Formats: sequence, C-alpha cells, structure tokens
Amino acid sequence: MSTHAPAHGPAHDVLIVGGGLVGASLAIALDAQGLDVGLVEAAPAGALPPVFDQRNLSFAEATLNALQALGVLPLLRAPTGPIRRIHVSRSGDFGRIRLDAGTYGRAEFGRVVVARDFGEALEARLAQLRHLTRYRPARFVGLEEGDAGLRHVRIADAAGERVLRAKLLVAADGARSTVREALGIGADEHDYGQTLFVARLRTQRAPEGTAYERLTDHGPTALLPRGDGHYGLVHGVPRDEAEAVAALDDAAFLARVQDAFGWRAGRFLAVGPRSAYPMQRAIADALVAPRAVLVGNAAQAIHPLGAQGFNLGLRDALTLAECIAAQPADPGAEAVLRTHAARRAEDRRRTVAFSDGLARLTANDAPLLRPLRSAGLVAGDAMGWLQGWLVGGAMGYRGDVPALCRRVAA
Repeated sequence: MSTHAPAHGPAHDVLIVGGGLVGASLAIALDAQGLDVGLVEAAPAGALPPVFDQRNLSFAEATLNALQALGVLPLLRAPTGPIRRIHVSRSGDFGRIRLDAGTYGRAEFGRVVVARDFGEALEARLAQLRHLTRYRPARFVGLEEGDAGLRHVRIADAAGERVLRAKLLVAADGARSTVREALGIGADEHDYGQTLFVARLRTQRAPEGTAYERLTDHGPTALLPRGDGHYGLVHGVPRDEAEAVAALDDAAFLARVQDAFGWRAGRFLAVGPRSAYPMQRAIADALVAPRAVLVGNAAQAIHPLGAQGFNLGLRDALTLAECIAAQPADPGAEAVLRTHAARRAEDRRRTVAFSDGLARLTANDAPLLRPLRSAGLVAGDAMGWLQGWLVGGAMGYRGDVPALCRRVAA
C-alpha cells in the first residue's frame, strides 16, 4: 500500500471518493479481487474521519457476517453489545412491539459498536491491503472530459491539483455528495425538523441485551445496549428547541430524557458528552451514471429510526463488489452498473420506505392516527408473520442480499 501515486500514474480500476464507513468497506472488499483501487480521503494519515466519533452503530446480523468475512470484526478492540431483544413503544399510544431473538432461534439480532472503535478497526484493515493507493488528505474538485473507457477525476491535495483516471468512479462521500452533484444526479431531500442528540448513558439497570425505541410527537428516544455496560442514547428534539437542549446541564438533560423515555431501564444516572445531528433525508434520483456509481449516504441518506443507514450502505458496497467480480476486466462497464442498480432496487426501496414512513407516522400527532398506530403496535406484538417481516429487516435480510452477508460469522 502506498500513500500517494505519481501525479500522472496509471489509471485505477476503481476510484472511491470518501473514506468513511462504506467507502473503506468497499475498498477492503475489492482488494480481495486483486483490483487496483484508489481511495480519496479528506482525513489526513493518522486521523479518522469525523463520522468515527462516539455515536453508536447498530450492526445487523447480516452486517456482522460480512464484516467478519472482510476481516474487520476481529480487529475491534472495545467490547460490543449484543441486541437480544427489541422493545418499541410510543408515548400516548397503547400497545408495544417486543421482539426476542430466541424466538427465532438466534442468540441475537445484531450488535452495537462504537463508531470510533469501528473506524480504528477499518483503518487497521486498510493498512493490510496490497492493492490500495490512498490519497489523503485530499478532496474531490470535479470531473474532466475523459478518454474512452475512463473517468477523469480532479482532486486537490497538499501538492496541488491532479487528475486521476479510473474505469469506475464510486461516490461514497456522504449525503451532501459533491461527486453526485458533479455527475448531474439530483436528490429528493426532506428536512424532518429534528435534531438528534447522541451520548453514552448510565442507568440504574444494566442493558442486558435490550434495545429500546420510544417514539414521541417530536422524535425518537432510543437506548442501545453497549458492550461496556452503558446504553448508547439517541434523543430526538424539535429543531427549534435544539439550541436550548444543548445548553442544558447534565442533570437537566437527564431529567428531560427520563421524562421522554420513562422508567423501563430504571433511573438515568449519568450522561457523557453530547453530540447533535440535524435529521435530513436525501435520496438520489439514480444510482448510476456512465462509469460512476453512488453508494451509502451518497445514494440514500435516511432517518436513523430503525438503525438501517450503515447496514443499507454496506449492502450497496458488497453488491457492487459482487457485480464487479462477475466482470473484473471492466468494473465500469454498463452491464456491471445496470446489474448493480437492478439488484439494489428492492432493498433500497423497502428500507427507505420503512425508515421514512416510520419517522413521519410516529411523529404525526393527529388524533385520528393514534388508534391506528396503537392497533399497529398491538398487531406487531401479536402477529407472527408481521414480526417475522420486522425481524428479517432488523437482521439485514431484505431483498437481494450479498453473499458475504449470508455467511455465518465465526
């Protein structure tokens, strides 16, 4: 692995813009195929991208299977938290949904991983790759007219600007993707009017494998069982209240969250540093362009309700890797991209609809919706077929699932 390629070096098979969760995972998957891959990263060597902070990632079973096969999971250093049970309720509505992995012959639905630890594991795995060239710190500047069969991509780094060439350009540069914009692909955007506060939470009762989702008119409050005996807290507030909530001291913040969540986990005792994230959706109008493809948040940035964002993005990356493996001589061939887009269609459509529909429905305080939501919660708790559908999505088995996701983790 080299840090920089010559200014006018040979073309890469694949050039990935964005070194976050999905871009790094794709680079690892493609290295196993022996492809020449370039990775354009904003963060300098020795630093992690901002996405690898103290937020908590909920990895579905399918995601864990894939990360095990990619050699990333064994490199995690901090303990992970098993999700054995899921409990969903809504303030003001009766009924709740309770899912237990044991009912489906599983030890767990997935695991909770701290983003920073995951970033460090990815970084350690990237350092082992043999066919990867990393451009860092560097940023995407734009596209230039290319040769037949190649994309010409202009980047800027400490040495100035240079043009890289690739048979396939992959946009993995997040919800505000500059690559997507340069390709002329629009996006359907929606602002949920919510801000999510994320922190580590210590409670009177240990997590013991239960993930809670408490829904309100103003957004969700979720507790995810971490491996260190704490919960990962996600607390949604109306956007116009976010500044005031950020200014609360720890005691007042804990009281607010306790009031929103209730007492299922006992008394809330302490909270760590808080981070805030505005919630917006951006769904790209297309997944592919000539010799280019969007993955992860560049393709679809969705509401975190249901914890499907990274799981969906990883399936993007692994499906693309499978499509390329079937035609490795030309990763950017039209047939490769057409197959990828077709394979991703159902999973993407269903996951986006589930996340967006749940976010809108649960935050709507219209009185006529309350009995309908309550009936839905009761049905979700009692009807086996509906629970099975929810469990399949929660574990990452929706639509055309990549082969690595179906492997049993060692």
